[in-house]
Amino acid sequence: MTSTTKRVAMVSVLVGALAASFAAGVSTARQPAMRNALENLRDAKANLQNGISNKGGHRVEAIRLTDLAIAQVLAGIEAGAD
Repeated sequence: MTSTTKRVAMVSVLVGALAASFAAGVSTARQPAMRNALENLRDAKANLQNGISNKGGHRVEAIRLTDLAIAQVLAGIEAGAD
């Protein structure tokens, strides 16, 4: 498994975990799971951006999907603040 494939798999797992959290209705005042997920997604994005090859467009697509996941986590944190 290549490094990029591992990164894409990691992003996919994180996005799946986030979706499961939303579906389960997990909500707390501090939202530590959401904040941890946000930090992990930002780390994943930084790792993807440090890649030197586009890997047939997959690295760029992984960055785009990570950005979408970050936006969803931020929206979830905002919604949970109510």
